[in-house]
Amino acid sequence: MSAQDRNTTFGRGPVGGRGPMGGHGPMGRGGPMAMMKGEKAHDFKGTMLKLIKYLGAYRVPIVVVMLVAAASTLFTIVGPKILGKATTRLFEGVMSMIAGTGSIDFGYIGQILLITGGLYLLSAALSYLQGWIMTGVSMDITYRFRKDISEKINRMPLKYFDGTNHGEILSRVTNDVDTVSQTLSQSLTQIITSVTSVVGVLIMMFTINWLMTLAALLIVPLSMVIIGLVVNQSQKYFKQQQDYLGHINGHVEEMFGGHIVMKAFNGEEKSVAKFDSYNNTLYESAWKSQFLSGMMFPVMNFIGNLGYVAVCILGGWLAIKKAITVGDIQAFIQYVRSFTQPIMQIANISNILQQTAAAAERVFEFLNVAEEVPETESPIELAMVDGRVEFKDVHFGYSPDKIIINDFCAAVAPGQKIAIVGPTGAGKTTMVKLLMRFYDVNSGAIQVDGHDIRDFTRFDLRKLFGMVLQDTWLYNGTIMENIRYGRPDATDEEVVAAARAAHVDHFVRTLPEGYHLVLNEETTNISQGQMQLMTIARAILADPKMLILDEATSSVDTRTEILIQKAMDNLLKGRTSFIIAHRLSTIRNADWILVMNNGDIVEQGKHEELLAHNGFYAELYNSQFENAQMAAA
Repeated sequence: MSAQDRNTTFGRGPVGGRGPMGGHGPMGRGGPMAMMKGEKAHDFKGTMLKLIKYLGAYRVPIVVVMLVAAASTLFTIVGPKILGKATTRLFEGVMSMIAGTGSIDFGYIGQILLITGGLYLLSAALSYLQGWIMTGVSMDITYRFRKDISEKINRMPLKYFDGTNHGEILSRVTNDVDTVSQTLSQSLTQIITSVTSVVGVLIMMFTINWLMTLAALLIVPLSMVIIGLVVNQSQKYFKQQQDYLGHINGHVEEMFGGHIVMKAFNGEEKSVAKFDSYNNTLYESAWKSQFLSGMMFPVMNFIGNLGYVAVCILGGWLAIKKAITVGDIQAFIQYVRSFTQPIMQIANISNILQQTAAAAERVFEFLNVAEEVPETESPIELAMVDGRVEFKDVHFGYSPDKIIINDFCAAVAPGQKIAIVGPTGAGKTTMVKLLMRFYDVNSGAIQVDGHDIRDFTRFDLRKLFGMVLQDTWLYNGTIMENIRYGRPDATDEEVVAAARAAHVDHFVRTLPEGYHLVLNEETTNISQGQMQLMTIARAILADPKMLILDEATSSVDTRTEILIQKAMDNLLKGRTSFIIAHRLSTIRNADWILVMNNGDIVEQGKHEELLAHNGFYAELYNSQFENAQMAAA
């Protein structure tokens, strides 16, 4: 029977011939902010503008929060001034009693105390209100960020994940978003209250006495110098702290992800040594950063006390000259005591904003990564699927400068079973990734039933295929749910039928909870072979028109493999299938075999023809047969 009689042509070369197809933040505000790439944003201004734009939907509640926070702070600021009147009246009453000319006006003092208490209560109520509003806003923004990132992940090209550490992506979803959230819920209102406090206190101090105010302001330049020195020294240690926190997270994830292999090769000592190295550096940088930042408060308190002493001496001198009342001195001292704190907060917030910008920049950087090629505006929907597949002069490389598939041509008739074999790295799995549009070809085309696969939506295209991979994937759910993942609307009876066809039903019924057994996150409560069988059952349940099997029986024993082969033979009838296999004994009954090496199809034909040709396929097959004999011996 000729290739034409089989309605199948692969390239343009004879059996065994080479056709034209080719190859293939610092530890503040409740915890560390694990930003692995440092603390400062590369584009602070641009990132903050993006963040402000992102917050545009919340402009009304944010404006309300600003007004409420400012009002709360103003009520607190006015308190000492009013309370000073009570102090003055009390002092005057005491002096009158000593002179025998009067008494203390407790009624007036009581009124002042009630007014002051009312202001402080109102301030507390407004502070609670702004906190409640801002918490809702920040949580909603956090929800939006994580939702946008989650949706973005599903639109990202596979090559991004091939070149990006999973822990890095996880860090953006968790740590970076949390950093932005904390800034919005805490620091935004703190900025408002701190600025309002500085301006308001300064105005109140000037209304009391300008000379005392100038004396108090002498501490500001000194404070700024001290803050600048401490921040410059501590910043490099904060950066080192965050870098090594990321290293530790990555190391722990790596070691626990492969702890069986690590233990098998006695790598515990090396792993612990590496962890200790990271941990010691983290300890030193964290200690220095926390020590330096902790120094700021006692030093600033000392400077504030110097100003406090100067104000007390000057106030006493002015009181003797009757240029100021005792109540105003008391109020002014309160203002001086509360003047340095917001200045320190503003300095600290500037550092926090740098961290926030760095976190937001990483989030926006992720959200701006180039996505998959957009879907076609007029997608094709096939009423009937025949399963005809054709590769036309396909060229592809994971990077433009390194093409690994060159001029790949193949035509597959409906219902045929096509085996793709070859050594590791030959390009077998790459062809499957192109067929499923995990990657797009650089040039050429892949067609299904005469239509370019780029004319389908990815959803509709992938719905045409069932796929069983060598690397099994099951999630934290019951066995029933994991099999049903292939077709969510399937009934329990259909799930069980698919399980029987894949020889899953027998071992499931021996488990304590049967189909309702919950697989743990590492799926260590079933064997690797049982996991493989379940993924095959999932594909059977999906009942697709075309199948892709990438080393689908690599993790099962020989007896189970024979059973699966029988089930697969029944499943493959009437379906176009692509089978990637290292064990060539499993594909002897394939309709056509493509032999790949270095991205090229070096041979093609049926099993017997390829063996008779005594070429590359025969060499692969005989080497496996010899290895099997040696192993048996």
